[in-house]
Amino acid sequence: MLIVEELFLLMRRDDGKPESATAQRGYGLAAAVITDLVLAGRITLSDHKDPRMSVLQAGPVGHPALDAAMSRLQERDGKRLSSLVTDRKLAVEQQVATALAARGVVEVEEKRALGLVPARYPVRDPEPERRLREQLRTVLSGGTPRTEDATLLAILQGLGVAAKVLADEKGTLGRRDLKRRIEEVSTEIPAGEAVAKAVAAMNTAIMTAAILPAITAGGSSG
Repeated sequence: MLIVEELFLLMRRDDGKPESATAQRGYGLAAAVITDLVLAGRITLSDHKDPRMSVLQAGPVGHPALDAAMSRLQERDGKRLSSLVTDRKLAVEQQVATALAARGVVEVEEKRALGLVPARYPVRDPEPERRLREQLRTVLSGGTPRTEDATLLAILQGLGVAAKVLADEKGTLGRRDLKRRIEEVSTEIPAGEAVAKAVAAMNTAIMTAAILPAITAGGSSG
C-alpha cells in the first residue's frame, strides 16, 4: 500500500469514523502523499530547513490519489513544504477512499443530509491494517523500520496523535519514550540520508501546521 493509504487506515476507526479533526487528517494526508511522490521519483525536496518542492516528472502516476496530488503539485512547483502540507487540495482523502474501496478494503458511504452528515468509510477487510499495525508494533519495540514506517510514525507524532492511534502498538512506552523511539526510527531507515531529511522536514512542517492555528486562536481570544 501507499503511505497515504496506510495513514488513512490508521486515522480511522473500523466503523469508518475519523480518529482526529479534519485539519489534522488533511495535514497528515498531504505529507503522506508528498512522501509517496518523493519515493516514486516524481518530485524532490531541497535541503533547506523548510524545503522547496520541485517536480521531476509531470503527468499521471496511475493511482487516483497520486494523480490528484501530482496535478496540484505541478501548479505549485517551487513552493515550500510548509505551505504544501496545509494545502487542502493535497488532502486526498476521497481519492484514497475510492482506491481502497476498489480493492475491497473499505466501503464508501457518501455524505448525507446535504453534507451535514459526513462521508464514512467502514472497513470491509481488516487484514491490511492488522498487518500494518503489527509491523509498527515490531518497529516500536526495536525492529528495523521501512521508509514507510518512519514516515507514518513521524506524521502521527507531528500531529500529536501517535500515543492515541498506536495505543496498543506502543506497548509499555510512555509518551516521552514513544517520542524518543519515533525520532530514532527516522535515523534508522534504509533509504538513506536524503529520505531521512525529508521525513524530518515533513515532521517539522506538520507540527508547525498543527500548532499555529491553536496559537492564533489563543492570541485572538485574549
